[in-house]
Amino acid sequence: MAAVPPSAAGPLHGLTVLDLSRMLAGPFCTMVLADLGATVLKVEPPFGDMTRAQGPYAEGDELKAYGGYFQSVNRNKRGLVVDLTKPEGAEVIRRLTATADILVENYRPGVMERHGLGYERLAAINPRLVYTAVRGFGDPRTGVSPIQDWPSYDIVSQAMGGLLGITGPAGGPPVKAGPGLGDTLPALFAAVGTLAAVREREITGRGRFVDVGMYDAVVAACERIVYQHSYQGVVPGPEGNAHPLLCPFGLFPARDGFVALAAAPADHHWVLLCEVMERPELGADPRYARNTDRVARQTEVLDLVGEWTGRHTRAELAGLLGGKVPFGPVNTADSLFDDPHLSARSMLQQVDHPGLDRPVTIAATPIRFAGGAEPVVRRAPLLGEHTDAALRGCGYTDEDIARLRTSGAVGGVRDTTL
Repeated sequence: MAAVPPSAAGPLHGLTVLDLSRMLAGPFCTMVLADLGATVLKVEPPFGDMTRAQGPYAEGDELKAYGGYFQSVNRNKRGLVVDLTKPEGAEVIRRLTATADILVENYRPGVMERHGLGYERLAAINPRLVYTAVRGFGDPRTGVSPIQDWPSYDIVSQAMGGLLGITGPAGGPPVKAGPGLGDTLPALFAAVGTLAAVREREITGRGRFVDVGMYDAVVAACERIVYQHSYQGVVPGPEGNAHPLLCPFGLFPARDGFVALAAAPADHHWVLLCEVMERPELGADPRYARNTDRVARQTEVLDLVGEWTGRHTRAELAGLLGGKVPFGPVNTADSLFDDPHLSARSMLQQVDHPGLDRPVTIAATPIRFAGGAEPVVRRAPLLGEHTDAALRGCGYTDEDIARLRTSGAVGGVRDTTL
């Protein structure tokens, strides 16, 4: 690839990441690093990351190299196929590690060690390596857990971390959050921890083992239920569309859907809302003047506001409330594609898709830098698309690569350019 000035390539330009993760939590972490300019080498087994086969596939895609799931979280990466179960494959990873800055994996404890790829062995090869693990229940290096060997997915960490317990209709059963927050929240914590270790390495010259447990990350994100129980002794349950400490703060009906409205905790927003509702007397009413008063009379307040919002369309409410009170319509996927804000911010990006003669659209990174270029989004790699180039980059000859391919230690399609 041609050299790109750092200002255009991203602030992490020059960092190389070995991505041995799969599914969502690990790949989402490395996606963040790739979006910021790091060179991410996605290492997959011969059968590929399981998400390649999970779709959804676009109409007309006969190739089915991957679907939207894989495309979205593996953009901007280069693809390698390496079989870690073969000694030659494990040796390839050790060779790649020698010049890598970061390694990310999300296997259960002990798996990498069985392949001769544990942190201690790799750190002996490259003391500057930042090794990040995203596991269901953490790694014993940072704290032994009685359930550290349990497998985990998004739904498990959402459930155990407390997120499901406060999601759903008030008084009803727990409900899973729509997006995979049990994966993406740990991923974001892992990205932050990884970059913190890279920063520390600039000072010490040595890398670090970074550990994020999925369960732990969801607990950290659900911090409110912890202090509620500690301070008040309560056990928060499903909250519906309201907030236990703020009012009015939640979803309200409109004639053509729903809107989000937050006239709390800032009491002046309540006053402004009452003026727009043409009920200015409620803004000064001692029963509702302070947020704590409104929380104590939450049902009354929500009924008052909901009766008013229900008489208007979402567009009418946007005209009345936009720019005055924290407000927004409840969007669906189709309305995102027509949203002028997202267009202005280049948040929906078109990328090529192998097997299609048209581009597809995925969500872009929300991280922007003043004076920097707009984010560049490149499609996800085909299975092992850059295997040969990556191996040449760490000293393998074409004869070596042919031998490794014959043994099955490496594979994938032949070189192309991402």
